[in-house]
Amino acid sequence: MKKEASHTKSASTSTLRLVPEIGLVDLGDPSLPERLAGKVSEQLEAFAAQMRHGLLAASVAVGLDVMGELIDAEVTEIAGPKGCHDPNRAANRHGTEDGKVTLGGRRIPVRRPRVRTVADDDGVEREVHLESYDTFASVDLLADHMVASMLAGLSGRRYERALEPVGETIATAASGTSQSSVSRRFITATAERLAEFRSRPLDDQRWLICFVDGFDFAGHVMVGALGVTADGTKVPLGVVEGSTENASVVRHLIAGLRDRGVDASEGILFVLDGAKALSKAVRDVFGDHAVIARCRAHKERNIVDHLPEAERPWVRRKLRAAWANPNANEAEAALRALAGQLERVNPDAAASLREGLAETVTVTRLGVTGTL
Repeated sequence: MKKEASHTKSASTSTLRLVPEIGLVDLGDPSLPERLAGKVSEQLEAFAAQMRHGLLAASVAVGLDVMGELIDAEVTEIAGPKGCHDPNRAANRHGTEDGKVTLGGRRIPVRRPRVRTVADDDGVEREVHLESYDTFASVDLLADHMVASMLAGLSGRRYERALEPVGETIATAASGTSQSSVSRRFITATAERLAEFRSRPLDDQRWLICFVDGFDFAGHVMVGALGVTADGTKVPLGVVEGSTENASVVRHLIAGLRDRGVDASEGILFVLDGAKALSKAVRDVFGDHAVIARCRAHKERNIVDHLPEAERPWVRRKLRAAWANPNANEAEAALRALAGQLERVNPDAAASLREGLAETVTVTRLGVTGTL
């Protein structure tokens, strides 16, 4: 009896797995596929916020580097090269002190360099204001609309238009002319480096999942790709301006992922919204190596939007019951039966359900592993 109990405990323990974003689960639990699929849908629902957060974080990291270079260049222009004695210089470096700048909507602590004039005839030294630091301290040059313009790859003239509100703020706060120059040099350099970030190689990671969806960024309609690594880290992989329904836009994005090193030879799960152009682009570029999962939240919303309020509750119940079934074939059959019922209620709702129906049970069909 004790031996049998011990065997049962061992078998139960062996099915426990730590699944990213869910926690410790029993792989033998028949409800797990539905929970996993629900979690994937939740992640796509949170996609826009994750993309904006990741892109702003990358922009701020790049912007801080550019800011440091511009401030150092101004210090060198005023006080001369560091370590080179010049008896005719008018100012000297005077260490650093704590400061704060505004980038990406946040106040960021930095160490700001200090410069003081050489002593005058009365032995008095005066602090020299750095126009570059003053600009970054007073104006957010990485406000959402500016980052969106840079990520969208706008032309130089359109950059200037995007910067005009910032220029007006600077003009009010200070002299305007030199600070506007600082801001324009910063935007140009940051845009160039963000372009490098958007085209960086991606072959240094094993990408397990790729979420692709449209999102709004400061009034710009964009399509983004968010990759998930083996340890569950989410990283923005690419972004283009346009709609998920635009075939050339989405193909450019997906082909770019492949060309930059996203390797699908061992399989990769693409979680998409309902755009036909997006599904086609993934299949055309990655072929049979790509497994497509349709976001259930998007699919449910698209279906019930065709229905009057009175019909929506029972349709939602049947959809969710089918998706909760751990048997993918039975789940798909239940969804097709529901489509038949909807045909008599609203043919458009039935057509919406049939479109990409099999892809809504992809996660269930894959089975459950800890890598998801």
